[in-house]
Amino acid sequence: MKKLNALFVALGMLTSAHALAQETLRYGLESQYPPFESRNAQGELEGFDIELGKAICQVGNFDCKWVESSFDALIPALQAKKFDAINSAMNITEARAKSIDFTKPIYRIPTMLIVKEGEKLLPTAESLKGKNIGVLQGSIQETYAKKHWEAQGVTVTSYQDQNQVYNDMVAGRLDGTLVMSAAGQSGFLEKPQGKGFAFAGKPVEDDTILGTGIGFGLRKGDDKLKQELDAAIAKVQADGTVTKLAAKFFPGIDVSASK
Repeated sequence: MKKLNALFVALGMLTSAHALAQETLRYGLESQYPPFESRNAQGELEGFDIELGKAICQVGNFDCKWVESSFDALIPALQAKKFDAINSAMNITEARAKSIDFTKPIYRIPTMLIVKEGEKLLPTAESLKGKNIGVLQGSIQETYAKKHWEAQGVTVTSYQDQNQVYNDMVAGRLDGTLVMSAAGQSGFLEKPQGKGFAFAGKPVEDDTILGTGIGFGLRKGDDKLKQELDAAIAKVQADGTVTKLAAKFFPGIDVSASK
């Protein structure tokens, strides 16, 4: 009996030690971008990046916390140590890599234009000349539209909230939006608000601006956390977790991080 009690005590100590060994990981995110991250009617965070983040915490033995910010303030907030990693559908780009580090790419989502059905518009400067296109402030879609379209007569209007872009499209104040296809599909086109709108043309391409995939943003020099997260990411990619989550949140979209 004494041996059995001693075994239970030892197991309890091991469990406690395991719990204590958990490193707290504070994710930074902008929570108004379904289906990647948003709040449900109960006020709880939900979406692809939320479930992905939890899965990575589980395999990496992290204790997850969540810190909210506007998208354009995520990098400054990371640098100010308000959280440890950006987990908010942020594409890995050369411009961002000058100020922060990234994990390995986890998934990739094409960028597409949404307009009213029947408008016969295409995601080109020539087609959109004289039109007003809404974009999320601080996003790669904003950077792309300003570089490729704005100087050629396209008005590019930036918003802190992608949902406000949709509202202004419905109200007729915008002619379209450039957005990650999965966000546009789930967050707008599949909802009653998106009736009468559709994707126009093919995805836009520019790897320098649009990046090589989506990863977690990290502070420069945070090599230990990068190694730990890269290892956890490799596990959730290999065991099919990323593919399963993609099928749940982005049905029909290939999210493979490699082209």
